[in-house]
Amino acid sequence: MTITLFISLLTLGSALCGLVTEAIKTAYKNAGKDYSSNVIALVDALVVGGVGTAAAYMLLGIPWTVNNIICLVLMCLVIWLGAMIGFDKIIQTIGQISNLPKKEDKEV
Repeated sequence: MTITLFISLLTLGSALCGLVTEAIKTAYKNAGKDYSSNVIALVDALVVGGVGTAAAYMLLGIPWTVNNIICLVLMCLVIWLGAMIGFDKIIQTIGQISNLPKKEDKEV
């Protein structure tokens, strides 16, 4: 995968992921259900980034090598970060991580 292709897929994927994430959040809000914005963005990024990159590989005839599969995984992560750009989502993620229940050490 070239850097140009990576940046192009990132741009298109981030834009599409942001739109789909907002649509899902609106649907949850209209249904009166609670939701977690960052989890919706993560699942959406995995689908958009993974499927979009895999489709690009197939359409462009790019071989499925280890390096290209690593780029596919990285694409999912950077699209998630692109979808997470927004103060509310970043603060929510930090709050959720800091509020995780701590596993107490058990003596055996």
